[in-house]
Amino acid sequence: MVTRVLASSCAVLTAFRCWSASGHLDLYWIDSEGGGSTLIVTSAGESVLIDSGNAGVRDPHRIQHVAADVAHLDHLDHYITTHFHSDHMGGAPELSQLIPIQNLWDNGLPDGDPDGNVGSGWPLTSKAYRNLPVKERHKVVPGSVIPLRGDHLKLACAISRQQPWNTPAWPISKASLPAGQPPVKATDTSDNANSSAWVLIWGAFRFFDAGDLTWNTETRLVEPAVLVPEVDVFQVTHHGLDVSNNPWLLRALNPTVSVMNNGSTKGTAPEVIQTLRSLPGLKAQYQVHKNLRSNEGDNNCPDDHIANLTANCSGNYIHCDVSDEGATYKIEIPGNGAKATYTSRRK
Repeated sequence: MVTRVLASSCAVLTAFRCWSASGHLDLYWIDSEGGGSTLIVTSAGESVLIDSGNAGVRDPHRIQHVAADVAHLDHLDHYITTHFHSDHMGGAPELSQLIPIQNLWDNGLPDGDPDGNVGSGWPLTSKAYRNLPVKERHKVVPGSVIPLRGDHLKLACAISRQQPWNTPAWPISKASLPAGQPPVKATDTSDNANSSAWVLIWGAFRFFDAGDLTWNTETRLVEPAVLVPEVDVFQVTHHGLDVSNNPWLLRALNPTVSVMNNGSTKGTAPEVIQTLRSLPGLKAQYQVHKNLRSNEGDNNCPDDHIANLTANCSGNYIHCDVSDEGATYKIEIPGNGAKATYTSRRK
């Protein structure tokens, strides 16, 4: 196995391969029961999985089902771990036994516990991940670009290990930010703050996935300069928890659609729901699970925009089908038949 540090965004962009893009781009939010697992399949048939859910049988098999039976993949070209928490990386070892993984991208697996916990048993618990049978390993840095075929296609890292890409290769958001200075919350010393965030572009279409990036680190993407584009689809950060989803960043992203990979009792924090509902460009919200905490009032989107309504669910996924070089995209939930089509802002 070879480890490559992509230290220069210029070098990465030079290595970017071009291909005539056509057909569809597909995104799948797979139910990892409050973990993270987002599958991207390009118009050229290349695949990228961002995070692998929890350890055990359930999540790897759900990912493999969508990848093989729905998207008709026989391998994963790229797998990204945004950060080293078990609900985002735990499923990778078993998943690699179910479907081959070609390229692994992460922040560089640390020798010690990524949250700084002493005596946590990290060397043992991380051993299976460290020994993943992949063809090549890559260390993510700000500006890393996943080498996908397509002259209008790009998947690039906006921030990693709390360092933003200060010269991003996309149009900067012109959305109006709130007045005053960005609010500050308690310092997050966990590995959530080190999450890598990714911008996917295909023609007119934009998508943003930041793993579990937390509040104060999110500010670095909008202050002192805005470094993100406005997007069409926003994967709600950190399952919808209010230690993330800084209103300044969400206003800059100003999505048309949000998708939350929450659990039945995880995520959907009232503060985050309120922020989403206040965004000027937002037209629709989707959730992988219905929030079943009964004491929080109206903090769910409509039932037909929720993939799984009960705690003991069948693991329904949410699908985004992007067509016409990113000009339009359809959000659907095959488990309940819901479908809606949206137009990209940059059409």
